[in-house]
Amino acid sequence: MTATTTVVPGDETSRAPSETQWQIVIRRFRKHKIAVVSLVLLLMLVIISALAPVIAPFPRDAPNLQTRFVPPFTVDSQGNFRLFGTDHLGRDFYTRLLYASRVSLGTAFFATLIASTIGILLGMIAGYFGGWVDIAISRTLEVVATFPTLLLLLIMSSILVQNINSIPIPDFFANFLAWIFAVSPREARIIFAVILVLSLFGWTGTARLMRGMVLSVRENVYIESSRALGASNVRILGRHVFPNALPPMIVDFTLGINATLVAESALSFLGFGIQDPTPTWGNMLSFAQSYMFQHPWMPLIPSLPILFCSIAINYIGDGLRDALDPRQRG
Repeated sequence: MTATTTVVPGDETSRAPSETQWQIVIRRFRKHKIAVVSLVLLLMLVIISALAPVIAPFPRDAPNLQTRFVPPFTVDSQGNFRLFGTDHLGRDFYTRLLYASRVSLGTAFFATLIASTIGILLGMIAGYFGGWVDIAISRTLEVVATFPTLLLLLIMSSILVQNINSIPIPDFFANFLAWIFAVSPREARIIFAVILVLSLFGWTGTARLMRGMVLSVRENVYIESSRALGASNVRILGRHVFPNALPPMIVDFTLGINATLVAESALSFLGFGIQDPTPTWGNMLSFAQSYMFQHPWMPLIPSLPILFCSIAINYIGDGLRDALDPRQRG
């Protein structure tokens, strides 16, 4: 005999399995059309920049003084089509933009990842243990947050970039970064120095947010039950506190990438970050602004990706904020 299931009219749970929390988040995020479009376009840019060594039509640093300042969508004197034109040294703008996207986006991602990791760990420890641990971490956070961030970024970045050998980076790690960013090992060491500087001053907001989330979570009944059952603090933090405090951290991480991307571009633009010949959006814009009156299209090539990514990441953050908000319905 075959067992039959009686479906009660109006009983939705008998018709379809209940959604998991992350399925609900994805469904809510998909309703935010601008955020979805921004995510797709940003992923396309990431994929294209990752394929830069394969799809770049010209060598990254090959100068050609006979093809300087070629406008976009034209053919140079040697018969080569230049999609985005050439710079002041005759280097192909499209090729350098591909590599610059890889360096700028990768630097922003890794710097934000390190800063968020530091902030999450310190925020969890401060909020969970309280007492003198909370006081020590909170006072340190307040002191770091009061520093003039841009000034310190300029000073530390200039010191580390000019004295790159003072940072003890193992050769295998430098080679690994060189492979990720498609640069030489020496250029990878400079990129690591910039990542280190950006991450040292980018964790305070994350730590403050994580501490507040832990303070609201740690007194819940299931935390007390875990303590009563003999669970260790590490298990409680990893199994209960961190997962319940994670959603705001995802939004914070997304928006942190945007802030770090702008900070890296500003450092490179001012000449204190990643230096030429390693291309970034910031240093490409720095060189272009010297010729903007004679060739007004030049600053647009590196500045438009910065603008596009900033807007796209903000929309993605808005979509995630709405999707992860427990007060949202549907």
